Amino acid sequence: MADPQAAVCFTVSDLERFPDDDLLRYEIIDGELFVSKAPHYRHQNSGNLCANALTNWNAETGLGMVLPGIGLIFSEYDAVIPDLVWVSRERLERLADEAGHLLGAPELVVEVLSPGAANLRRDLDAKLKLYSTRGVDEYWIVDWRLETVAVYRRQRARLRLVSTLSYEDTLTSPLLPGFALPIAQLFPRD
Repeated sequence: MADPQAAVCFTVSDLERFPDDDLLRYEIIDGELFVSKAPHYRHQNSGNLCANALTNWNAETGLGMVLPGIGLIFSEYDAVIPDLVWVSRERLERLADEAGHLLGAPELVVEVLSPGAANLRRDLDAKLKLYSTRGVDEYWIVDWRLETVAVYRRQRARLRLVSTLSYEDTLTSPLLPGFALPIAQLFPRD
């Protein structure tokens, strides 16, 4: 008889059995299921503005592809849908499957924080650990409420916080030559 106290361990095949629902997002990290609701419009706006800046830079350089809301499948027990990724053309060729998911780490992942303890734990703890162990080179955490961007970069084989940028700062990255995004552009003040 199964232990009723044992945690349920979800897999990628379990995710395929969930209903298609535009209002809920299902992700698993280390077999734990995370369900989130449709985000606040400011969350979406900050994500879109970040995607626009990356897309404009990428159009000039042609170095890769900007992919909002793409599925990343790292293992049978780790499948997530970040708000935004940037992946080089070389890495994209190796990672893409026939269903259009990436089966490994892109160079850059961007998550826009949603309020709530479960959402914060997912993005600041579980996803940071996942992206760190699976080889993401850089992780940006955009907080539209605090108007900040936390930048994590791979150092000594793991992602480490290198800066938290505020409204007056400009985001640059060694991954993205010539890219410069004034943080204020992510958080328009009406």
